[in-house]
Amino acid sequence: MATFLDINLFGLFGQLLVGLINGSFYALLSLGLAIIFGLLKIINFAQGALYMLGAFFAWMALNYMGINYWAALILVPIAVGFIGILMERFLLRPIANEDHLYSLLLTFGLALILQGAFTHLFGSSGMSYAIPEELKGGNRLPFMYLPNYRAWIIIASIIVCAGTWYMIEKTKLGAYLRAGTENPQLMQAFGINVPLIVTLTFGFGVGLAGFAGVMAAPVYSVSPDMGSNMLIVVFAIVVIGGMGSIGGAILTGLGMGVVEGLTKYFYPEASTTVIFAVMVIVLLTKPAGLFGKEA
Repeated sequence: MATFLDINLFGLFGQLLVGLINGSFYALLSLGLAIIFGLLKIINFAQGALYMLGAFFAWMALNYMGINYWAALILVPIAVGFIGILMERFLLRPIANEDHLYSLLLTFGLALILQGAFTHLFGSSGMSYAIPEELKGGNRLPFMYLPNYRAWIIIASIIVCAGTWYMIEKTKLGAYLRAGTENPQLMQAFGINVPLIVTLTFGFGVGLAGFAGVMAAPVYSVSPDMGSNMLIVVFAIVVIGGMGSIGGAILTGLGMGVVEGLTKYFYPEASTTVIFAVMVIVLLTKPAGLFGKEA
């Protein structure tokens, strides 16, 4: 266990970098969950499996079709988002008026099916995905070595998260989207196709998981269980930030990544549980979450 008297700056900044990278993925996945729950009131337990699907699609696109990383970064989120559209249209819409538990159980079952299918097809051992040539190497900073691809993950995640937040909270499209999910009868009276808005919103939230999966492929091992390992942590982060809070999901995802990184340096034994400990404290003191609204 490290103390403040014997801090190794190289080790500390290295763990902070790892925390920021993990936090970037937490933010993207939490954002997708927050959009889907906050706007549609659907608890999507398949988000982790769709993140895994994004990584596998990128790996298959490269190895079977020769599609490089940059093309996959555009095409794979669209493909995963289209799968989300089919999920919403044919599986979730028929139970839209039922209790939220039904959507949770349905998406949980889909996650198990996807994980089982990919385990059967590819096995449980992970597969590697090469870092694109343009992002190999890195830069030596005063207290650490910063690989280019790690810096790209952080920058790309912040840009996508900030752009999504701005679109939903500050644009006319976002206003239509929020109004269409909060008062669908009124919006339909004005000629707005609310079911289409719901479907596209779900597809977009799922597409964010696919985007995160493509970015994760060169960093983590591409394996069928990579999504299940991430999902529980991401749900805890969404609860900490406030269920349905778009900005809360982004800030909490990045913040909890940093907290996790610091914990790995100062007290490694608690690094796997610190986020859940924070969740318990937040729920005891602010049940709606840090950025959530009290009912």
